Amino acid sequence: MAGQNLVNLENVSAHVPGDASRVLLDGVSLGVERGERVGVVGLNGGGKTTLLEVLAGRRAPDGGRVSRLGGLKLAYLTQGDDFPAGARVRDVVLADYAADHEWAADPKARDVLGGLGLRDLERTVDGLSGGEKRRVALARALLGEPDLVVLDEPTNHLDVEGVSWLAEHLLSRRCGVVVVTHDRWFLDAVCTRTWEVANGRVESYLGGYQDWVFARAERARQADAAEMRRRNLARKELAWLRRGPPARTSKPRYRIEAAEALIADVPPPRNTVELLNFATNRLGRTVLELEDATVRIGDRTLLDRQTWRLGPGDRIGIVGVNGSGKTTLLRSLTGERPLDGGKRIEGKTVQLAQLTQDLGDLPKDMRVLEAVEAVAKYVRFGKEEMTASQVAERLGFPPARQWTPVGRLSGGERRRLQLTRLLMAEPNVLLLDEPTNDLDVDTLTNLEDLLDGWPGTLVVVSHDRYLTERVCDTVVALFGDGKITHLPGGIEEYLRRRAAAGTPTEAPQAASAPAPKAASTVSAAEQRAARKEAARLERKMEQLTKREEQLHAKLAEAATDPQKLMELSAELKSVETEREAVELEWLEAAERAEA
Repeated sequence: MAGQNLVNLENVSAHVPGDASRVLLDGVSLGVERGERVGVVGLNGGGKTTLLEVLAGRRAPDGGRVSRLGGLKLAYLTQGDDFPAGARVRDVVLADYAADHEWAADPKARDVLGGLGLRDLERTVDGLSGGEKRRVALARALLGEPDLVVLDEPTNHLDVEGVSWLAEHLLSRRCGVVVVTHDRWFLDAVCTRTWEVANGRVESYLGGYQDWVFARAERARQADAAEMRRRNLARKELAWLRRGPPARTSKPRYRIEAAEALIADVPPPRNTVELLNFATNRLGRTVLELEDATVRIGDRTLLDRQTWRLGPGDRIGIVGVNGSGKTTLLRSLTGERPLDGGKRIEGKTVQLAQLTQDLGDLPKDMRVLEAVEAVAKYVRFGKEEMTASQVAERLGFPPARQWTPVGRLSGGERRRLQLTRLLMAEPNVLLLDEPTNDLDVDTLTNLEDLLDGWPGTLVVVSHDRYLTERVCDTVVALFGDGKITHLPGGIEEYLRRRAAAGTPTEAPQAASAPAPKAASTVSAAEQRAARKEAARLERKMEQLTKREEQLHAKLAEAATDPQKLMELSAELKSVETEREAVELEWLEAAERAEA
C-alpha cells in the first residue's frame, strides 16, 4: 500500500574503507516508501554508491541502524556487471522461468527484453560488450516483482531510445525505486523525490531535477549567500528549464510563479547572434563539409552519397541507436576515418579538437594544474577570459585538488581533466563523443555554462537527452538508411519517427505465446476525480505558501520579542509540515490523473 515504509536509515554513518578520516555519510536518517521514486545526485566520490549499498544491505554501516520491511524483495543493479563464466543471456535474465512459454506469456518479461534489445538469448555473456552486459544486468534487476528496485547508473550505455523506454517502464511499476544517475532528463521524467548527497549529509527535496534546481536557487536567494557564481549558475539553469520544452508532469502554479519571479532578470543562456559573429570571425565561411560522401562499415552503408555542411557557430547534436555509426561519422568529419566515396573539405582556419572515449593521452607524471597549464594558462570564452585554475575549478577541481598527481585521479576525474585540457586549447571546432560519461550533475551544469559562451562550431554525440537539448540548436539522426536526417522537432521527433516506423526494439519470440493487451490501471472516471483532487490540493498549497510568507514577515517584525518568536516559529514549522504533506498528496493525485 502507498505510504508503507520499505527501508529506514537512522543516524547512519559510513567512511571510505581503510580511511576513517574520509566520511561519506554522517548521521544520515531517511526512508523509502512503497511507490516512491527517488533520484540520488551529488559529486563523484561524494557517497552516492555507498548510500545505495547501505540501503540494499550490501554494506553494513559504520554507525547507526538500518531497518527493512519484513519479507522485503529487493533488486539491486550495481555499477559492475558480474556474471558466471560461460553463462548464457537466458541463464542470467530468465533463471526464474522454467520454460520459454512462461516468460513469453508474461507481458512484463516481454517488455523488459524488448525494451533493452535482448534478442539473442543463447549468446554467452563472456562475448558481450560492456554496453550489452549492462543491459543484461539491468534486465535481471527489472524482472520479477521486487518491492524496491535500487539502480546505480542504469542509463549508462543506453541510447536515447533506451533511456526513454526505461523511464516509461519505471513509471508503470508500483514498487519503490532509488536510482543514482547523472541523466537529468531521466531524473525529471521518473523521480518524485531527489536526495542530494554532499559533505556526509543527505538533503531531501520533493520532485525531480527541475524541482531540485529551483530549491537550490531559492535556498541561495533566501540566505543571500556570498557564493554568487554558483547562485547565478543555478538561476541561469532554472531559466533555461522554464524556457525549454514543458516538463513531463505539471507543476503547482505557486511553484511556477515563484520560479518565474526568481529568473525574471536572467538573460537567455547564450547570445546566439554575438556568438555567431565571434565564430564567423574565427572560422570564415567554410568549416567542415562532407560532399557526396559514402561511408561503409563492413557490408553496411552508413552514408550513401550524402552532402553535409557545418557552418560557423553551428551547434549540432547527433542521435541514433547504439551501433548506428555516430562515432564513425565523427571520425569521418575529423578525417581520421577516410571516406569510401566523395570528399571532405576543411576550412583553412579550422582548429579542430575532439573529445574521445580514450583517456590514454593524459600526462600521469604531472599534477592536475600543471597538466592544464601545459596546454595554456589562459583561455577566452566569448568575452570572458579565464585562467587555467578557474577553468579547472569550474569542471570539478577545487584549488586543493588541483595539486593531485594525475596518476591518482579517479576515472571521472580523468575524464574531467581531459575535457579541461581540450577547452584550454581554444579550438574553434569541437567534437564531443559521449561527453557526459563519468561526469556528475554539477560538473555537467558547469560544462554547459562554459559551452554557452564558447564561440565556435560544436558537434555532440550523447545519449544524455538533457545535454543535447541544452547546448545544441540542431539535431540530426542516423536511422540506418544511409542518410543524415535533420530533425526540426529535435529528440521528440526522433522518438516519434522510430515508434512510427515500428523500429523500437522487439522482444525475442518464443513458442506461440499470445501477447496480452495492456490494460489501463486507472479508469477515465478515476482520472477526472484525480484531476479535481489535484486542483483542490494545489489551491491548498497556495494558501499554505502565502501563510508561510506572512509568518516569515511576522518573524522579522518580532525580532526583539523572544516569546513571540517562539510562538511564530512553532506555527511556521506546523504550516511547513502541513504543506509538505499536501504536496505529497498532490504528487500522487497528479500521477493518477496522468496514468
